[in-house]
Amino acid sequence: MSAPALTSTPAPAAGRPKASAPQGVLRLGAGSGLALGLSVLWLSVLVLLPLVAVLVASTTDGLSGFVDTVTSPAVAAAIRLTVATAAAATVVNTLMGTLVAWVLVRDRFWGRSLLSLVIDVPFALPTIVAGLVLIALYGNKSPFGIVLAQTRWSIFVALLFVTLPFVVRAVQPVLEELERDVEEAGASLGASRFTIFRRLILPNIAPAMAAGAALSFARGLGEYGSVVLISGSLPRRTEVASARMLGQIENDNLAGASAVATVLLVVALVVIISLGVVQRRTARRG
Repeated sequence: MSAPALTSTPAPAAGRPKASAPQGVLRLGAGSGLALGLSVLWLSVLVLLPLVAVLVASTTDGLSGFVDTVTSPAVAAAIRLTVATAAAATVVNTLMGTLVAWVLVRDRFWGRSLLSLVIDVPFALPTIVAGLVLIALYGNKSPFGIVLAQTRWSIFVALLFVTLPFVVRAVQPVLEELERDVEEAGASLGASRFTIFRRLILPNIAPAMAAGAALSFARGLGEYGSVVLISGSLPRRTEVASARMLGQIENDNLAGASAVATVLLVVALVVIISLGVVQRRTARRG
């Protein structure tokens, strides 16, 4: 008769680690938590609260008052002109800004540092001064014989001037980080310059182009100083949304000005989010 089999319960392994937090869950330290709290508070005071105040003020007269304001002929014309001109300037500056960034990074020539300095002038120059410069160049006494004052072309040129640096400074650092070895390898395999740019360079700089375009478009929507002087702010012809809002505020119509601002805010958010999606998808493919 055989002895009964002995069963034993395995002892827990010594030093077995305790259950850890789920992957992807980060626990902030005391310093990081304090920094996060201060950041959220700072953004709330400077950004979120003013935006909420604008949204609340836009509905002071109710939804019907909001709709009546933004669909009135003068306001609707100003919004259409602003959005269309800002979009056109963004498209042009996305292409030309990328070209300028390419020249600054890939070429070496006399005056390169000066050109790089000039690109930042719209950042530092007060926009009302930019308007005065544009009047001196393209006003009724234009030294070049090109009169754009009180035309829609003047708004387009003004937006080109103030938004160009956004694209250049977004694309330039990415171009500087690109390795030339990959391009040389493509060339050694017989790829043309256009193919190298389309297959190797463009996927890498496209996210930066999208980011610069989003900033450029948002700036164009809210531009005032460089536009108001040379355009003349003629209702239904050359009046941009920012000039229309100023007129409403001067007439003690805060709700109307807030309604226009809300429409511009929604348009800017839609474009920024759309370009952000394009930016992330392009980055993943790259």
